Amino acid sequence: MTYLDMESMAAAIGVSVPVLRFLLSFVATIPVSFIWRLVPSPGAKHAYAAASGVFLSYLSFGFSSNLHFLVPMLIGYLSMAFFRAKCGIITFFCGFGYLIACHVYYMSGDAWKEGGIDATGALMVLTLKVISCSINYNDGLLKDEGLREAQKKNRLIKLPSLIEYVGYCLCCGTHFAGPVYEMKDYLEWTERKGIWSGPWPSPYLATLRALVQAAFCMALYLYLVPYHPLSRFTEPIYQEWGFWKRLSYQYMSGFTARWKYYFIWSISEASIIISGLGFSGWTDSSPPKPKWDRAKNVDILGLEFVKSAVEIPLNWNIQVSTWLRHCMTKMAQILSKRKKNNLIAISLALFNWKLVWFCEYDMVCSDVYDRLVQKGKKPGFFQLLATQTVSAVWHGLYPGYIIFFVQSALMIAGSRVIYRWQQALPPKMAAVKKILGLINFAYTVLVLNYSCVGFMVLSMHETLASYGSVYYIGTILPIVLILLSYIIKPAKPSRSKTQKAQ
Repeated sequence: MTYLDMESMAAAIGVSVPVLRFLLSFVATIPVSFIWRLVPSPGAKHAYAAASGVFLSYLSFGFSSNLHFLVPMLIGYLSMAFFRAKCGIITFFCGFGYLIACHVYYMSGDAWKEGGIDATGALMVLTLKVISCSINYNDGLLKDEGLREAQKKNRLIKLPSLIEYVGYCLCCGTHFAGPVYEMKDYLEWTERKGIWSGPWPSPYLATLRALVQAAFCMALYLYLVPYHPLSRFTEPIYQEWGFWKRLSYQYMSGFTARWKYYFIWSISEASIIISGLGFSGWTDSSPPKPKWDRAKNVDILGLEFVKSAVEIPLNWNIQVSTWLRHCMTKMAQILSKRKKNNLIAISLALFNWKLVWFCEYDMVCSDVYDRLVQKGKKPGFFQLLATQTVSAVWHGLYPGYIIFFVQSALMIAGSRVIYRWQQALPPKMAAVKKILGLINFAYTVLVLNYSCVGFMVLSMHETLASYGSVYYIGTILPIVLILLSYIIKPAKPSRSKTQKAQ
């Protein structure tokens, strides 16, 4: 395809040539992943996975991208080879240090807003995979006692070969947008062990579903985006609108932007499913049906109709959230062996919102969680704010990211207040419980779409201009709820003996 052909095609769908090149390479991961199934031996599969990843990276971002990817990969492998007892810590700090340096150097958000693209997004995913491999190899030194189930399942006793390691990191372009998966799963998938030891289920129907979903998401995004440009927030016409029209525009801007991510993750899901790696076992139904949860990164309906802010990480960027829950727990365990490292451990443990949410609402309590606050107390807003701040830095060093994640901390805290009020009501007040549930849903929709403007526009001026245009309602409302929680303190609902035993 000539450059002129790409220019006309890019113009037709409203993107730049670099973005179009990335999209074509990204969609190509589907046939590339299918061909992987036809490669005969495990060694050849590793070589194919590595070579295809390098080639797709070159097509997407140019030669320099593979040099950037090489840095964290070398850090991870050399630390595992020569400093096994500390390889997790070394890879974590050096890998994230390099990622942050790339964020500072490229400032990708500016390029993205001007129609450009670089390898920083893929580097973010690759960094997680490299750290995961090092931590799992570190766990291979430990005894079974005291290890969590995830650690036992994913730990590596033997150092992967170099070709296995590179294949895992770059497999068929999966580092572009995820999903993040474990080295142990990659090896078992390649060698047909574990759940892949028996006959593989047909992936074609699930792949087709993901592709149809991707096509729908892209079509809806392309239809909506001309009507909701981000530049509108600083245009005079926006200031002329009334309060409710401005608020509805913020909602539609956030709603529109999400379909772009839905499209990306749907393509990624199709790629992982057709390769077979997305297979995660069988259902308990009769007859049993294959599950493809390993490939799933977003539940669209689950997110759009989320009941409260607590449920957002269960439906958004699912695999990265799972990675963070497991790996940050391990990092906090390592660092908290010395009291002087407790603050670092807290920051790492709170690296993603999901750890706190899972601990409090899904009862997945851990040693890390216990270290977040003083004994006998629950984590408060400070811990949640630390979570969001570190998450913002991981995404990139823009004011919009910082403001968005601080806003998210307020949103979550406010949603918790409504949730606690709801749970404290007795069964005879079921109607009031439902009303509070609807209020929590409306609150989450309003504050989420208000907050995410910062994530989209990135600059301080545009973010504050959009927030101020609706009188900072999405900031004031959570603060009011948090303050009310100190005045209205509902009694804790009593637990049954069974619940206490659990």
